[in-house]
Amino acid sequence: MYADVAQSGEFNKLRKRLLRQMRQAIDDFGMIRPGERWLVALSGGKDSYGLLALLLDLKWRGMLPVELVACNLDQGQPNFPKHILPDFLNKHGIAHRIEYQDTYSIVTEKLPETATYCSLCSRLRRGHLYRVAREEGCSALVLGHHREDILETFFMNLFHGGRLAAMPAKLLNDEGDLFVHRPLAYCAENDLARFADAMKFPIIPCDLCGSQDGLQRNVMKAMLDDIEKRMPGRKDTMIRALTNVRPSHLLDRNLFDFAGLTPKEAFSEAAE
Repeated sequence: MYADVAQSGEFNKLRKRLLRQMRQAIDDFGMIRPGERWLVALSGGKDSYGLLALLLDLKWRGMLPVELVACNLDQGQPNFPKHILPDFLNKHGIAHRIEYQDTYSIVTEKLPETATYCSLCSRLRRGHLYRVAREEGCSALVLGHHREDILETFFMNLFHGGRLAAMPAKLLNDEGDLFVHRPLAYCAENDLARFADAMKFPIIPCDLCGSQDGLQRNVMKAMLDDIEKRMPGRKDTMIRALTNVRPSHLLDRNLFDFAGLTPKEAFSEAAE
C-alpha cells in the first residue's frame, strides 16, 4: 500500500507519529487479544482508509497479532461509486466484505429534509455492522473515530445533553458479545487528512450526512478549531483531561459519595 507513496522525511515522521499514537491507544485500553478477528469498518472516507492502512502497517511490523477483515456497508446512497472500494481492496489483497443495505431510503423516508440524519443513520449502520461482525466470526468492530470526533462528542453532550460523556476508545456493546475499538482516539484529524493525501486514497464523499448544513457537530468542530488557533495544543490537553477524571471534584452524587464524607479519625481527635 505504501509502494506508490512519495517517500520524504516529513511523511515518515507523520506515519511514525500516527503509528505510535495508534499503538498507544491499543495498549492503553487493552484492545488486543492475540488470535482474534477484527471487522474494520471502511466507509471510503479519509479516516477509515487511514485506520485500515495503519492497522495493516502494525500487522506488517508484527505488532498486531489479530486477523483483519475490511467491511464496507453500501447504504444505497444515490450515485455511490460501487467499484472504488472493491477495486482498492482487491488491488492490495485485503480480505473484505461488501454488504449492501439500503438504509439511505429508510432514513430519508422516516425523517424530513430539515431533520438531522446522523443519529438514525448511525444506529442503522451500526446494527448491520454488528451483524456482519458476528457472521464473520469477529470479536470486535473497529471504527475510525479520531481525537476531534471524541472532543466534538464530549462538547455536544456537555452543551446539549447535560452530561459528561464522549466516545470511549473501547466499548462492549449492549448485547455483551462484541467490542467496539477506536484505535485512532489519540490521532489528530489534520494528521489523518495529510496522511490520506500522501497515500492518495480514492476518497468517496458522503451524500447523506455530509450534505447537510447547520449540524451541531460542525458547530463544535468550528469552536474547537478556534480554540486551537488561539491556544495551540489545547486539543491534546483536552484529550488528556478525559483520561484524568476526578470524581470528587465534580457534582455527580452517583459517582462519588459526598454525603458519606467524614473527616479522618486523627483529624477529629486533633480538633478536639
